Amino acid sequence: MLRDLKPTDIICGYNVRPGYYDMEGATPVRGGVNFTISSVYATSCTLLLFAPGARTPYVRLPFPDSYRIGNTYSMIVFGLEIDKFEYAYSIDGPHDEKKGLIFDKSKYILDPYAKAVTGQSKWGKPQRDQCVYKARVVFNDYDWGNFKTTPIPLEELIIYELHVRGFTKDESSGVENRGTFAGIREKIPYLKELGINAVELMPIFEFDEIGAHRYFEGEQLFDYWGYNTVGFFAPNTSYESERGHKHHREGTELKELIRDLKSNGIEVILDVVFNHTAEGNELGPFFSFKGIDNNIYYMLTPDGKYYNFSGCGNVLNCNHPIVRTFIKSCLRYWVTEYKIDGFRFDLASILGRNEDGTPMDQPPLLKSLAFDPILGHTKLIAEAWDAGGLYQVGSFPSWNRWAEWNGKYRDDMRRFLKGDSDLAWAATHRLTGSKDLYDPSYRGNCASVNFITCHDGFTMWDMYSYNEKHNYKNGWYNTDGSDDNNSWNCGAEGDTDDPQINALRRKLVKNAFASLMCSRGAALFLAGDEFCNTQFGNNNAYCQDNITSWLDWSRKEQYSDVFEFFKYMIAFRKRFKVITKNRRESDCTLPPESLHSQKPWQTDFHPESRYVAVMYAGASSIPLLDEIVYFGINAHWEQTDVELPGLPAGYVWKVYVDTGREADRVICENDNIMLYDRRIKLQGRTVLVAVAHRIS
Repeated sequence: MLRDLKPTDIICGYNVRPGYYDMEGATPVRGGVNFTISSVYATSCTLLLFAPGARTPYVRLPFPDSYRIGNTYSMIVFGLEIDKFEYAYSIDGPHDEKKGLIFDKSKYILDPYAKAVTGQSKWGKPQRDQCVYKARVVFNDYDWGNFKTTPIPLEELIIYELHVRGFTKDESSGVENRGTFAGIREKIPYLKELGINAVELMPIFEFDEIGAHRYFEGEQLFDYWGYNTVGFFAPNTSYESERGHKHHREGTELKELIRDLKSNGIEVILDVVFNHTAEGNELGPFFSFKGIDNNIYYMLTPDGKYYNFSGCGNVLNCNHPIVRTFIKSCLRYWVTEYKIDGFRFDLASILGRNEDGTPMDQPPLLKSLAFDPILGHTKLIAEAWDAGGLYQVGSFPSWNRWAEWNGKYRDDMRRFLKGDSDLAWAATHRLTGSKDLYDPSYRGNCASVNFITCHDGFTMWDMYSYNEKHNYKNGWYNTDGSDDNNSWNCGAEGDTDDPQINALRRKLVKNAFASLMCSRGAALFLAGDEFCNTQFGNNNAYCQDNITSWLDWSRKEQYSDVFEFFKYMIAFRKRFKVITKNRRESDCTLPPESLHSQKPWQTDFHPESRYVAVMYAGASSIPLLDEIVYFGINAHWEQTDVELPGLPAGYVWKVYVDTGREADRVICENDNIMLYDRRIKLQGRTVLVAVAHRIS
């Protein structure tokens, strides 16, 4: 409990006293506000107070030398009402660019621990002073009560990746609060109907969508995705609805969304960007870390320039002890104050680089997060590569705590599913948890986050509609975005009226999603894939704040068969637990997991093999009943004859899914198609799902 404190000094007419040095940021205390900020190389620090929306401070309160302990300045200012002011800092110190020291007391410096950033609460509306950010003090008084949910095991997650604005911004979404946290909240019944049990929100930390805005052919382009963080502790206020702006409690609308999602069995994972910041390189803006300790927070070359392993201008010096503390404090804050279930770390390999940029065997930051007690049940998911050439899929330092976005799953499954050769073995590895990458005796089924599509690349529909990227509207003459898409347009580039091509595309989307749902490891897919959303061939829509990136909900009716298939396969994965993990307590005579070709138990795959199958077997939740699931992929363009494995006495194979059938008959569980002779003819480019059915 904070005790009552009395002023000891008066500065510029304000009663003040030394503050709480271990409370970084600005924190309400009895009778005032505690301001704490640290800088190793600063020679002085001044607190600046602004009227809300003002361009210049109404008072400057220099920290007396006696208010500094070590490298930390702390001061309580009495009599402040938190909704009546904004704040920033002016920090002075040496200027030696070759040593990375670039202090400039004329700059307004944003508190890196700010819980709310002001100046740009309306999307796309520039603040009057570009790159001048101020902070608000926040009461963290949202009453969670004894709210608690049971964590979902990582391998059982079905993760739905979405962009807060793009998810509901289009009028077709039918929500009142389009493009906001409240808009997602309105869509919770839809998410429940779909069946997913986790959402992964693309960056929601405060970012400036117009910081690098430009025009191309008359269209304004934005930093739409938000992978350029301004404030790490602050939610993006432009994602709040009008109602959210009125209650003067930054974060409340997001907390309400999180509470309702979790109350409906949907976990919340945040996509976080600790590899770089919006300050960019020496040509970029100067508003926070550059003015505090540039040569500590950023990874610098020997001549004081910025390393750029992020591809975005700078790299946070993540394994410096001060930066490690900052990142861990940030994650702890989001877990304790917002009840976040997990984090996906953008370009996470950067987090494992030393201060000179070299990869480390046991990076201190990654290890400290893995063993942090507050983060003990928090899911840690790495994008295990960076823009500097470091690729660590299968080798990311884990301590059996870190999972990985499995980029090899995406690449191998895309290639196999479209019929490329010499991939049968790779496909079986990916379907069964990528044991060639993740040792199951150590990491179980908790390491691989499988995905075929995500925000970065083609949507699932575009994956089968385009051979090449079509990024011209991004303004870089189609030079941006990956050229290695492993896609296939099915015979026509882009939109077509050809019914056969469109039918094939629907079929291939179903094949891809069935494969994802029948694979071991967590599953992730991109919002809108369930109704064949398109980005018109743009595989890098980071700057497109328009229908290119917004979900077109009218396609849900147009592609209703695909939507129903996604719903069915999600429910199927939840229903048959043997898909996600071994159930060793079973008396079933079949192994928990086995591989097959067109002939059962035969795996003499060769370069032209294009049929693979996996069978999962184990105990059912129903006593005295075995749970046996067979999943087969015929990636060849020709029909093939398949023989399924023999079953224990009293069981027969029943076909649940056959994508070679007519679109409205693909789900055939209720058609009672029994394979008494264990044989079936599969059409070309078809997947089969069969389940052992008890007949005696």
